[in-house]
Amino acid sequence: MRKNLIDRTTSAKLFEEAKKYFPGGVNSPVRAFKSVSGPPLFIKKGEGCRITDEDNNVYIDFCCSWGPLILGHNNEAVRNYVTETVAKGTSFGTPTRLGNELGKMILENHAYIEKMRFVSSGTEAVMSALRLARGYTGKSKIIKFEGCYHGHVDALLVKAGSGLATFGVSTSAGVPEAVAGDTIVLPLDNDALLKEILEKYADDIAAVILEPIPANNGLLLQRPCWLKDLRELTRKLNILLIFDEVISGFRVSFEGAAGNYVIQPDILTYGKIIGGGMPVGAYAASAEIMSHIAPEGDVYQAGTLSANPVAMAAGFATCQQLLRPGFYENLESKTTNFISRILNYSGKKGYEISIPQAGSIFWFAFTREKITRADQIQSESMDKFKILHHELLQRGVYLGPSGYEVGFVSAAHTEADLEEAAQKICDCLDIVFR
Repeated sequence: MRKNLIDRTTSAKLFEEAKKYFPGGVNSPVRAFKSVSGPPLFIKKGEGCRITDEDNNVYIDFCCSWGPLILGHNNEAVRNYVTETVAKGTSFGTPTRLGNELGKMILENHAYIEKMRFVSSGTEAVMSALRLARGYTGKSKIIKFEGCYHGHVDALLVKAGSGLATFGVSTSAGVPEAVAGDTIVLPLDNDALLKEILEKYADDIAAVILEPIPANNGLLLQRPCWLKDLRELTRKLNILLIFDEVISGFRVSFEGAAGNYVIQPDILTYGKIIGGGMPVGAYAASAEIMSHIAPEGDVYQAGTLSANPVAMAAGFATCQQLLRPGFYENLESKTTNFISRILNYSGKKGYEISIPQAGSIFWFAFTREKITRADQIQSESMDKFKILHHELLQRGVYLGPSGYEVGFVSAAHTEADLEEAAQKICDCLDIVFR
């Protein structure tokens, strides 16, 4: 890697100061830049598709706050509605009209859910969905898939053991093995094993949870027929199916992956985009399943800041724009053109790279092989990403600081922005593969 051409002195000083206050100097691990080079960027401003750090370096941003900012930074309509709402107060601990308005907008435009409950994060949404599934079915075990991430929920912060299909093994200190042991971990995209395990443990399994578009450990696009077979099997065996759409929900379409694949899960979880940049999550299902949530039912879940009016305002102003005719088609088209520029260049050069895409989500994979499982990702490819990330920072392009993370295109990225970024990415690939 070349020597730094951009000045990160202020960010470096702030990071050293932050280490006095926060574990590792950060409030979420990946922000520490452990997988890439140099100190993490301390960002002070965002506008459109660009962010500015404390050293006044400006970057075209493809992290977009890890996905929520589908409209880009500081969207005028979102900002105006948020400031208007803040002027009236920030939190009441009561129902508000804004909660009704956002809930109504989502439910009236989403054919796969009938009732929902707002929470404050995607992790909280998943935690609540698991409790609901167990309470509804009276069963305790959960199936998850290797390579799918569902937040830092104890029962899902697990990996597979030594066998092909095993009860989970904790991946974090503080997660009791007894908790991890209620989770069965399977590989993605294995029809025979899926059928075998579902039938074997059907009487004990409350739910199967997965990202229908796995986007937390690379972009592991699954065969639609495999997803549909999963739906048919779980329905046949009276096992609930949970789609974790914290990333894909409202990103690939307003109805998310469920709508794109025309698959009706039993419970869906959301986050990111529905908060418009504010902390929001939600879980949703049929009216019958949701009737088991307190105060109607006996599955307890509560939250002081759930449906906070400021977050509801941001979500409402965001969703209004997502429902405009052609929004998702235009966003996907821009993303496809952006990726095509890079792939055409890479193909001519013979570079070993592919860029899987789902709507406006993309991922740099340093192989030409199709990757559908996490174990197919070669660890040495992360060395290439480290170089790419460093070189892009020098040229004013920001990707999330891990090669396992996906990138996002927002409505604020213009064709000119994407053409500029694509050219810089191509220049950097010349360094990665030289």
